[in-house]
Amino acid sequence: MGTVKVCNENSKPTSALPLPPPTTCSTSCTETINGCHEFKISGYSLAKGMGIGKYVGSEPFMVGGYTWAIYFYPDGKSVEDNANYVSLFIALASEGTDVRALFELTLLDQSERQRHKVHSHFLRRLDSGPYTLKYRGSMWGYKRFFRRSLLETSDHLKDDCLIIKCRVGVVRTNTEGPKTYAIAVPPSNMGQHFVKLLESGKGTDVSFEVDQEVFSAHKVVLAARSPVFRAQLFGPLKDKNTRCIKVEDMEAPVFKVLLHFIYWDALPDMEELLGLSSNWASAQTTLMAQHLLAAADRTTCFQLKAVCLKFIAVPENLRAVIETDGYKYLTESCPSVITELLHYVARIGEHSFVAGGYGKGTLLDGSDVNGRRVKPRLY
Repeated sequence: MGTVKVCNENSKPTSALPLPPPTTCSTSCTETINGCHEFKISGYSLAKGMGIGKYVGSEPFMVGGYTWAIYFYPDGKSVEDNANYVSLFIALASEGTDVRALFELTLLDQSERQRHKVHSHFLRRLDSGPYTLKYRGSMWGYKRFFRRSLLETSDHLKDDCLIIKCRVGVVRTNTEGPKTYAIAVPPSNMGQHFVKLLESGKGTDVSFEVDQEVFSAHKVVLAARSPVFRAQLFGPLKDKNTRCIKVEDMEAPVFKVLLHFIYWDALPDMEELLGLSSNWASAQTTLMAQHLLAAADRTTCFQLKAVCLKFIAVPENLRAVIETDGYKYLTESCPSVITELLHYVARIGEHSFVAGGYGKGTLLDGSDVNGRRVKPRLY
């Protein structure tokens, strides 16, 4: 059955509701970084009488990125108490300002009853929040921690020894946004795999005969990299014999470099690839650039053509190219390439100049032969 749609002529189309603005979120988390230290005082009776305001200190210990120490005053800290009380404090022993923390000082009962004397921030609600130590040497504790006469008759003192435990909780606040996870991606080595595929000969389905030398390759790679190869191998007017194609008017070393660029997307080391000596490398590389420029134009390999044009545009290379017989061959066989080269040189010459002379390998577009930008020097 069909579907019937009923429309009300008086009804007006309703506009779409605006999308709500994007909402971001973050979370502030305040917590304590906790740590404990046990301080054992042996020879309590010998520490008595050292004087009001003088203390026995523990070894410094770290909690929450700060250094702390316990100070025990056998004769008390205040003169007005007349040595009737022992005093106990926890002190900030490292640099810091406005360090907020929770503290707990415990004098252990060394009997089986374990009726410890405890003063703690952790066991009660703090109406005014954590305690703030303003600077190094600031302390928290009690001047009248324990009446001395009661301490010396209690189970907290055993074998002339006191055991003090201190707990510190440094307050930290951290604000977090949405978590993002990044995966490190290694640099692409696809070109290396393609070259290995070319060198292995596996899966090749087309051969090229160039100057009595045969090169095997893969149709799909060639077609993907060059529209001329794509038309020649897969187009409606493709060659009848696509298993072995004879290439005219091109030397074997040039075709070898062309294949390397198609697979690798970079020019090879000419000395290593062609077996050139260092004495002939510079001249042969310049000559090879001319042939590659013609080959790139022939196979419509735009990336390779751009590399060759940039290389030849180097002033010293340009002079060397013009003086060779290859340049005369290019003007006769590929006049369009020469025209494009001259347009390229003229175009970049309009916007920049040769920096530092002709002998420093500087391109007219302000970059060196490796594509790095060169800062012009003004005279």
